[in-house]
Amino acid sequence: MTSPADSIEIQNVVASTGIGQELDLEALAEDLPGADFNPDNFPGLVYRTQQPKAAALIFRSGKIVCTGAKSIDDVHDALGIIFEKLRGLSIPVEDDPEITVQNIVSSADLGHNLNLNALAIGLGLEDVEYEPEQFPGLVYRMDEPEVVILLFGSGKIVITGGKRTDDAATAVERIVERIENLGLLG
Repeated sequence: MTSPADSIEIQNVVASTGIGQELDLEALAEDLPGADFNPDNFPGLVYRTQQPKAAALIFRSGKIVCTGAKSIDDVHDALGIIFEKLRGLSIPVEDDPEITVQNIVSSADLGHNLNLNALAIGLGLEDVEYEPEQFPGLVYRMDEPEVVILLFGSGKIVITGGKRTDDAATAVERIVERIENLGLLG
């Protein structure tokens, strides 16, 4: 059987940046083909890139949030495309704006069914939320790395809150160790 760490897949990377100046989103929506701007529904302009596939939420303040990318490299590539489009519209963007990763969401498979009731008690109620009537997964808040892990009875897990790509691998390693030490894996 493959190790749970080998099953890790990044599902979404969210990062933020800014161009340091206010933007006229109405004018930008007209000048940027494919942009979506509906201020009654959402205050930002949405611009989607195809290669890599990602969405940029561009706000009046000049702040930009990139979401939907599958890697940190994809975030940089997608934002690079957006910076070039803005420069092409004579909006000054510095050469290398700082890009901050806010959240990496990953999934993995522990390869075994889990008894979530036993896990909720074993992992310690102070770090766990488990209300199966409301949500089928157990929510476990890990301190190091500082992530939240959703565990499901199927053995599938979702790791959210990571800031670095290796946070998911560290989290999987630690949760597997905790579950094995409790005698609840397999």
